Amino acid sequence: MTGVGGGSLMTPLLVLLFGFHPATAVGTDLLYASATKAAGTTVHGWRDTVEWRVVWRLLTGSMPASLVTLFFLAGARDRMQDVGHIISVVLGVVLVMTAIAMFFRRRIVASLTPVVGTVAHGHVGIATVILGAILGVMVSLTSVGAGALGMTALIILYPGLPTNRLVGSDIAHAVPLTLLAGMGHWYQGSVDFGLLGSLLIGSIPGIIVGSLIATRVSERVLTPILAVTLAIVGVRLLL
Repeated sequence: MTGVGGGSLMTPLLVLLFGFHPATAVGTDLLYASATKAAGTTVHGWRDTVEWRVVWRLLTGSMPASLVTLFFLAGARDRMQDVGHIISVVLGVVLVMTAIAMFFRRRIVASLTPVVGTVAHGHVGIATVILGAILGVMVSLTSVGAGALGMTALIILYPGLPTNRLVGSDIAHAVPLTLLAGMGHWYQGSVDFGLLGSLLIGSIPGIIVGSLIATRVSERVLTPILAVTLAIVGVRLLL
């Protein structure tokens, strides 16, 4: 319905509502996201709405950062309780940040675009690589970050590109990133394939129903509801 929220809501709901370990929820959601976003990338690629230079810049930063994060998680594997706490705290912070980015995106973009445009003129490529590294760490730890946060940052960095090309680039970047991070969690035993199958089966009718509703409900109604929901869930994870 909104283009954002599947990953943002999936992981915390698996933890808070269904009682899955945070690492299992993150790992399973990452592989789920790689499968669903692959279809989205195919469509965007076919429609030529992917800015591949932006994708490569993001991947240059995100893939190494993801590997380092996965290495850190593997080293802390013997202290699963500690890892679960770290993931929960970081997830809560990222969800609150995502809610803020969704609710105040227009104000944030309007305020920061002139500043970033002045400072980062001629250095947009480097800034994009740094953004990719930040997203790589956040996605590998929480499975959240490449949606609202990534899109808000891309709009600020590339104000001259059409939004549909930025959306396509964001989705295309998320496919290899979530696949790598998901495979890393799988290697560490943090993926529940029964859960993964259930999520994929449920997503098909969910996408159909959500698409039908989206044609009848204004984004001005949906976005604040989702932003408030993410904020509440994020705070709940931090408490």
